[in-house]
Amino acid sequence: MPDRSAPLMTPVLIGGCIIIMIGFAIRASFGVFQIPIAEEFGWLRAEFSLAIAIQNLAWGIGQPLFGAFAERFGDRKAILLGAFTYAAGLVLSSFAVTPEAHQWLEILVGFGVAGTGFGVILAVVGRAASDENRSLALGIATAAGSAGQVFGAPVAEILLGFYSWQTVFLIFAAAILLAMLALPMMRSPAPASRAELEQSMGAALRQAARDPSFSLIFLGFFSCGYQLAFITAHFPAMVTEMCGPIDPNGMLAGLGITTTSVLGAVSISLIGLANIAGTIFAAWLGKRYSKKYLLASIYMARTVVAAAFILSPITPASVLMFSLLMGALWLATVPLTSGLIAHIYGLR
Repeated sequence: MPDRSAPLMTPVLIGGCIIIMIGFAIRASFGVFQIPIAEEFGWLRAEFSLAIAIQNLAWGIGQPLFGAFAERFGDRKAILLGAFTYAAGLVLSSFAVTPEAHQWLEILVGFGVAGTGFGVILAVVGRAASDENRSLALGIATAAGSAGQVFGAPVAEILLGFYSWQTVFLIFAAAILLAMLALPMMRSPAPASRAELEQSMGAALRQAARDPSFSLIFLGFFSCGYQLAFITAHFPAMVTEMCGPIDPNGMLAGLGITTTSVLGAVSISLIGLANIAGTIFAAWLGKRYSKKYLLASIYMARTVVAAAFILSPITPASVLMFSLLMGALWLATVPLTSGLIAHIYGLR
């Protein structure tokens, strides 16, 4: 029987939300740096875009590595290692003056995102939550990443108005280290020991590789990451350069959004804001309906929204509408995917 008396908001969930929120606030801001860095050094846009692509590849590769490290040495040590790696990548990147240096150093940043992001923290949150609350707890932790996205890009845009991009990188490095003050809250039941497991890690991976369900989940989540990383990296610059003019007498100007550069940063913020509601709603639905059909619906809806935006004139209104609709679907796949994996393969 599920433990209906277990509290939803636990110290583990709160601490995990703080770390994910700050980590993803920094990650969501990288698109804002694309134009300032390219203009300062006279680089082609592709140079910094490649650095962000490498960061995302390192993030993906780093997640199972940090997961294995957490199983062997403990969750909190893995998160701490991730934070120091993240900070080191940002600090060293602030001194980089060649495209190759930025691209190599983004490997460190990507590993840092992996160590302080969903892979490790959602595993801790999932083990600490009761069966009844697990889907919603995972949704809240995922929404915390979106909350970071709400203020990450606008804060970066504001800071760039006062400081160089190098200084902003150093500020962000300090921020991810300060997030480790929440680390003592990340206490949860320990994962099963190797002796307690019914199968080895290698056997589990071989089983997953032979399972069509895992292959479909993997391909779906791969496409999810591709879409989100592409938008995070390129959407602010695209809006800056391709969006129609902002009406100086319109609502946006009245809110202080007078340039397409600011609109690009705000669009990332709006995506994060809409996704807070979207992710929690998806997690709530995951308690009541089939997760696989919900995932299929989300991926289809993303395709429709993206195609409609691409085929329409790019105006401030269409940018805002796209941001809100895509935001509602942004990370809604994460609690459903995590819950599906936990249901099929267990939590250990």
